Formats: sequence, structure tokens, C-alpha cells
Amino acid sequence: ALLVAALLYVDQYRTGLVQAEINSLVTQGKLIAGALGENALSSPAGAMTLDTKAARQILRRMISTVRTRARLYDEDGLLLADSRELVARRQVVLGVLPPPETPDALTRWFDRRYQQVYRWFVAPPSGDYGYSRLAQQESAEVLRALDGHVASNVAKIGGGLMDISVAMPVEGLRKVLGALVLSVDSGDIEAAVRAERLHALELLLGVLFITALLSALLAGTIGRPIRRLAQAADRVRRLQGRHVVIPDFTDRGDEIGDLSGALRAMTFAVYRRLDAIEAFAADVAHEIKNPLSSLRSAIEIVTRTTDPEQQRRLLKIVEADIGRLNRLISDISDASRLDAELSRAETGPVDLAAMLRTVVEIYAAAAADGGPRFEIDLGASDAELKVPGVETRLGQVIRNLVDNAVSFSPPGGTIRLAAYREGPYVRITVDDEGPGLPEGKLDAIFDRFYSERPPAEQFGTHSGLGLSISRQIVEAHDGQIKAENRLDLARRVVGARFTVELPVR
Repeated sequence: ALLVAALLYVDQYRTGLVQAEINSLVTQGKLIAGALGENALSSPAGAMTLDTKAARQILRRMISTVRTRARLYDEDGLLLADSRELVARRQVVLGVLPPPETPDALTRWFDRRYQQVYRWFVAPPSGDYGYSRLAQQESAEVLRALDGHVASNVAKIGGGLMDISVAMPVEGLRKVLGALVLSVDSGDIEAAVRAERLHALELLLGVLFITALLSALLAGTIGRPIRRLAQAADRVRRLQGRHVVIPDFTDRGDEIGDLSGALRAMTFAVYRRLDAIEAFAADVAHEIKNPLSSLRSAIEIVTRTTDPEQQRRLLKIVEADIGRLNRLISDISDASRLDAELSRAETGPVDLAAMLRTVVEIYAAAAADGGPRFEIDLGASDAELKVPGVETRLGQVIRNLVDNAVSFSPPGGTIRLAAYREGPYVRITVDDEGPGLPEGKLDAIFDRFYSERPPAEQFGTHSGLGLSISRQIVEAHDGQIKAENRLDLARRVVGARFTVELPVR
């Protein structure tokens, strides 16, 4: 609508044509006025005036087109000659008429609508020339021309047409002897303007058609895929079905494909987290059930036995089971809030070299006689062994690995901690000289509640969550942790090695 309104209002094309018509009339009028001033003069009683007969002959010869009308006035403003009367009296104008046009119904309907819109919206042409009613035009132009000026005007004459006229003085011997008025209707101009509007409207309709096609294309390639993604995300929010499939648009290679991939990855992570929570809850229930069953059995026997020695043994079992429950609950609580703490904690540069030195000093000072010895090997400068992370949690990982090495180290064994830089990563290794890890269990030892303890260790001393928590912390820092057996030249197991890999950035 705005384009159509602008097309009808901003009518510079017509204004230019009107001005060009005025300039043409001015040029033609100057030639005719010059001819009249030189060849149509008479001097009765010594007064120089226009010779009416000669002036009419000059007008008849010089008016080349029927469309142009010329009128000559004397110095008193009286009409001396009119080209239309001269042509009508002296000659018959012959012309070949074009064949009658029979426009179709669509063309007729469009013409009617065009005329209605034209009358409603199209303003009269603007310019530096005047604009008045036709009745006022004649006298004003003649008076201005008799004053020695060239005047122009545009007036409505009905039917959507305008009368374009110019008036100029007819001079002879430096005296204004009369006024010449040339006028022409705007039929040709309106036809040209209408043709241009039709071309513009055809272009507009073509643009609208292309816009409609592009809108349908965009709706199909953008709107509909986004709607499908939104509906799938809403089903995930309402948890309708355990595994809602997010539409896969990643092969598009554009922003919609990126959004689809991100939503699919996010949904997979949500389902994986839900599965982990369910599995964790099941594991917790299973692990707590064992000491509770042992407690119930011991308490039932205590209530039935009268043997003091047996009661003391049963009470020790109860005490051990309570301690085991306490450790389980503490470790379970630590593991359950670990994700939330890591997501909220502020990360900062962690000096792994200083951390390893501190851990070695603490464990070496607390080691009992016959306990393992500690060695540290830093294969890089302290500045190269800094990583972004949560210092307390990374320290927990190192302590868990050292505790595990202490548990399996033989008396007088050596635990070696090393750190070195390798490309964009810092690798930390903890080696012991224990019996090594069971074959086929190198990854299973990081599962929750997995426990593979030394035979001499009291049952229930560890909950089996230490290595699982360590892997959770390392993966939260975009790193990885793995375990392997150390072998000598004869391919015999001489200990275990845990490797932690953390990105520098």
C-alpha cells in the first residue's frame, strides 16, 4: 500500500513533462510573436498597431499542429484572432482514425479503478508556474503579457486533463502592440504518465509475486523447521516419553542446522544426566542396603544371645557397619553436590607444581615407619604447569590418587608423582609399586562403588567412590583420567599408573 501511494503521490515524471511542454510553447510563441512584430504591422493615422488580416494569415501558417491553439489580443485586450476559428473556416483537417479498441473485462475494470484512485490521490502538478481556474487564466495571462512579461499557467479542464498555456508580448519598434497566447491540453502527457504507471504497477505486481514466493520458501525452510524444533523441545520439557527425538537438520549447514545440533546435544546430555541420576540412586540404595542388612542381623542376634564375648563381637560389627554407613553417606553427599559446586565455582589459575609439592610434603610427614616413600618429578617450569580450574577439587583428585597408591604400595615402596607439559596439556602421573590393576578392569575401576582393595585391608574402609569422583572432577575441567599397569622389561606388572590430563586453556 505504501509503494502504491508513493507511486501515485510522487509524480515527478508528469511535472517534468508539463515543464517541457511549457518550454516548447515558449519557444514556439517567441517565433510567432517575432513574426507578428515584423510582418503584421499597420500605421493608420500615424499610430503603430497590429494588422488583423496579416496577423491571421501568419497564425494560420505558423500553427503546425491542431493540438496547439493560438489567440492574438490587441493592446486593449480585445481578441483579434483564434487559430481554431481560422482552421475551422479555411480548411478541413483529415486524419486516419485508429481502429476501435475493444478492451477485455479485466482491462475495463482496471481502467475504472485507475480513474477512481487517480481522482482520490493524485494531486495537481506542482512547479514554479501558476495554477488557477480556466476562467481566471485568460485575463491574467493577457494582462501580464501586455505588461511585457512572459506568463505561463496550468488549469483543469475536466476529464482529468489540464490546459497548459503561455502568454507573451507582441512587440514592434520597442512597443507592446498585443499579446499572443498559446495553449495545449495535457492529453499526450496523461497518456504517457498512465503508461509509466502501468509499467510501474506491473513491476510492483511482479515484485509482490516474487515476495510471496520467497515468503513461502522462507516459511518452508526456516519457519517450519524452527516450529518443529520448538515442539520437540516442548515435549522434552513436559517429559512426554523417555526419549524424545529432536529433528536432525545438521546437514543444512546453516544456523538452523547449528540450532538443531545444539538442541540434540543438549537433549542427549539431559537424558544422560537423568540416566546417571537414576543409576546413582539405584547404586546408593544397593550400597546402603548391605550395611543395613548386616546391622539388622547383628542387632537381632545381640538381643537373643547372652554370651558377653559374642555380644562384644556383634557390637564391633555394628560399630563397623555404622562407620561404613557414615563414610557412604559422606561420599554420596559429596558426589551428589559435586556437579552443582563445579558449575557455580569460579575458576582460576591453579599452580599444579606447588600443589604436588604440598601433597608430597604432607604425606611424607605423615608416613609411618615402613610406609611408602614419595618422590616428585617436575618436567617443566612452574609457569608451564598452570591450568584453569577449581583448586580445591583438583587437589581432591590428587589426594584420592595418592590415597589409592598408599593403599596398594608394599612396605618401603615408592610412590612417584610427576608432572610435565605436552603441547596444550599438562599431564600428571601417580605411580606405585603395588600389585597393579586387574586385567580388563582398567576402566571399570572408575565406576561408582567399585572396590578392589588389598586383602589385608579391613572390609568397608572405602566406599568405592573416590576414583569415580576423581573422574567426574577431571571431566568437568575438560580433561581425562586413565589407569594402566606398569611393566618391566620382562613384561611383568610392577605397579599401577594413573594419568590425569588437563588442558592449559
